[in-house]
Amino acid sequence: MIRTIQVVTAILFFQVYFCFGQEVISIDNKRELFIDDFLLEEKDNIDFKLHQPKRKGKVLYFDKPWEGAFSLYTTIIKDGNIYRAYYRGVPIAGEDGNSREVTCVAESMDGVHWVKPKLGIYEINGTLENNVILANAAPVTHNFSPFIDKNPDCDTDEKYKAIGGTLESGLIGFVSKDGLKWKKISEKPIFTEGIFDSQNVVFWSESEKKYIVYFRTWTGEGYTGIRTVSRSTSEDFIHWSAPEKMTFGETPYEHLYTQQTSPYYRAPHIYVAIGARFMPNRQVVSDQQAAQLNVNPKYYKDCSDAIFMTSRGGNEYDRTFMESFIRPGIGLENWVSRTNYPALNVVQTSDTEMSIYVNEDYAQPTAHLSRYSIRIDGFASLNADYTGGIFVTKPFIFEGKELELNYSTSAAGSIKIEIQDINGEPIPDYTLSECQEIIGNEIKRTVSWNGKTDVSKLASREIRLKFFLKDADLFSFKFN
Repeated sequence: MIRTIQVVTAILFFQVYFCFGQEVISIDNKRELFIDDFLLEEKDNIDFKLHQPKRKGKVLYFDKPWEGAFSLYTTIIKDGNIYRAYYRGVPIAGEDGNSREVTCVAESMDGVHWVKPKLGIYEINGTLENNVILANAAPVTHNFSPFIDKNPDCDTDEKYKAIGGTLESGLIGFVSKDGLKWKKISEKPIFTEGIFDSQNVVFWSESEKKYIVYFRTWTGEGYTGIRTVSRSTSEDFIHWSAPEKMTFGETPYEHLYTQQTSPYYRAPHIYVAIGARFMPNRQVVSDQQAAQLNVNPKYYKDCSDAIFMTSRGGNEYDRTFMESFIRPGIGLENWVSRTNYPALNVVQTSDTEMSIYVNEDYAQPTAHLSRYSIRIDGFASLNADYTGGIFVTKPFIFEGKELELNYSTSAAGSIKIEIQDINGEPIPDYTLSECQEIIGNEIKRTVSWNGKTDVSKLASREIRLKFFLKDADLFSFKFN
C-alpha cells in the first residue's frame, strides 16, 4: 500500500512539474503577447504574423540652429500626462562626441503635437531661449539616453537616470529629478567594457529586479566585423556584471545600428527591441540624386530600415520576424544612410493606439521625426485564414478570475477557446462547444463559457489553452 502511494505521488509530481518533458510555466496574471513561441506547443494552419505600423506623418523638424541634419538617437518618455522627446542636436557632421553636440528636448500633451520649450538652462548661440537640456558635456551628448527609474527603492531626486559616452570616455551616468536639469553621478564612467558607438540603453527590469544596459559591440576586434549588441546588469546602477554578447537564435547576424530595447509597458517582462538594421554599401541613391536631395556626401551610400525583436531576459533576442517592421517610405530621401532609425520606447497615444517614432531624412536639411501608429499590443499576432486553424499552448499556471483577449476577426471570422488539462483533455464547463463564439475587433474582451466568465476554480492548476481561429488575429491574452 505504501509503495502504491509512493508511485502515485511520483506520477502526480511528474505531471505537476513536467508535461511531456517540459516544465510547467507560471504566467500568473501577466499579459502574454504572441510575439514568439514562448507558449507554443502545437499549431495547425495558423502562424505568427508581423503587423507593420502605419505612417502618420512628420511631427518634429530639427530646424533650430543647434539641432540640424545630424540630429539622432531619440528617446520618447511618457511621464504622467506629458510626453518628452530627447535627441541629439548637431548642425555639422563631425567626430563622435564633438563639442558642438547638445541634447535637446521637445514636449507634447498627446504624443502627436510637439513643441520645443524655451528652458533657459544653457545659453546657446547667444540665447537662453532654447530647448537644450545638456551642453558642454561632450562626449555624453553624442548619445545621451535617459529613462525613468522604476526601481521601488529609487531616490525621488533621481527619478530620471541616463547614460552617454563613447569608447574613449566610457558610459557616464547622470541623474535628474524632473528630466530637464541633469547632473553627473561621477566624473568617472559607470561602465567601460564596450565600443558604445551608437545609442546605448538602460532600464530597471521589473522582472529581473536589476538594471540592464544594452550597448554596442562588434563581432570582431574593435570596429571590425558586424555591429551587434551586448548586455550587462547591475543591482545599483554603479557596479556592473561582465558583458554578455546577445544571441539571435538560428538567424544570421545583421548590422544593428541601434537596438532600442525596452520593457513593453503593458507586459514589462517582455522587452521589445525596435532597432535600425543598417545595410552598409547597399546604395540606392545615385551621386546625381544625392546632389538633388542636398544630402551630405558621406551619408547616402548605405540604406536602413527598422526591425522587430524581443527578449524575455538573459542574453537572448528572439527574431521570429526577419522581415522589415518599418520599411523606408516612398521617395529617395528615405533611402540614404542612417535614416529610418526608430526612437527608443513605444508609448500609448489613445485608448486603442500606440505610437512609434522614427528619425527620417538624416543628413538632409529636412531632417525630422515622424510618428507611426499601431494598435495596442499589435506588434504581431497569431493569424488564421478563412479555412481556420488551431493553436495549443504549453502547460501553464495562472492567477485570476477571467480571461481577457485582444483580437480582431473579419465579419465571417471567429475565435473560440477551450481550456484543457495538462493531458490535453477538455475541462468540463470550458469546452469548445460551451465557449461563446467571439466575433469583432476589441482591445479587451472577456471570454465566456455557457454565459459565465469565472475561471477562478482553475487558478493555480496546470492547464492548456486551445484556440480555434478563423480569419482572425489574436494579439494577446491576460487573466484578470
